[in-house]
Amino acid sequence: MSSISTVIFADLTGSTGLYESLGNERAAAIVLRMTQWIGDAIQSHEGRVVKNLGDGVLGVFASAHEAVSMAGELQRAHQVNLQRWPGPMHTEIRIGVACGEVLEVEGDTYGDAVNVASRLCEKAGPSEVWVNDVAAVDAGIVPGVRFRKLGMFEIRGKSESQMVFLAEWRDGEDAGDMLTMQAGLPSTVTPLDSLLGSIRIHWPGGEREFSSSQMPVQIGRSSEMPLCVPDPRVSRVHARIEWHHGRFALTDQSSYGTWVWFEGSETAVPLRRDTCLLHGTGRIALGMPFEDGAPVLHFEVSGSSMRLSR
Repeated sequence: MSSISTVIFADLTGSTGLYESLGNERAAAIVLRMTQWIGDAIQSHEGRVVKNLGDGVLGVFASAHEAVSMAGELQRAHQVNLQRWPGPMHTEIRIGVACGEVLEVEGDTYGDAVNVASRLCEKAGPSEVWVNDVAAVDAGIVPGVRFRKLGMFEIRGKSESQMVFLAEWRDGEDAGDMLTMQAGLPSTVTPLDSLLGSIRIHWPGGEREFSSSQMPVQIGRSSEMPLCVPDPRVSRVHARIEWHHGRFALTDQSSYGTWVWFEGSETAVPLRRDTCLLHGTGRIALGMPFEDGAPVLHFEVSGSSMRLSR
């Protein structure tokens, strides 16, 4: 019988290095302990472990909220583990979460959500949680987690590009914008990466390159803005670009919105007082969609930790 469920794929990254540095027996024991721990976390959040997949785990939840909450708590707890473990034992976790129709047959789970969660897990970087749009909406407000748009991605097996979100679970400089973490969760995390990046922006009348150390940068009509676009369709303070955990993030602050198009994408990402991570090259429309003749900025990102695989 088919049903709407939330599927989670959790995969260990760097497990090949474990076998090379520790040998087959010790590495296999660590991988087994890790996958059992992930399975226990799934069950503690009212999920069901469908099966272990070598160095990964497939689980299914009736609630998208519980699935995303579990993913965030798991990542935070694992950062505490890594602080205690010696370097050769370090392996990160990447997670894909998708809500959709699934079919359960003799204890196994099949369907579109299984495929999408698997593909999102493949695309996610170490310590990241990638979520499809349905799961992000259905999850609602998840304590300790903030959703950020990654944009439209082609998912193998899907005829149309899919909107994908990053479920940001880390403590950070903007933690004040997030809800308080649930009681009893470890709050100490490993230091965030110090990767430097730069973003080059072209706009009518100018071109500038900003380093990550110069963030945040404000965009707007006001002459006081570092990126001034003197067009009546642009709000006085329209948007800002920040450096967030090794990535550039664009946040709309305007009255009429901002649109972001990434090279290779078929559609633009609309922003209305929310955030999108910038990667690769693309364009930003201010105040109205591209097709309506909006003022446009061109951007090129380098040195970001944002993965570009699609």
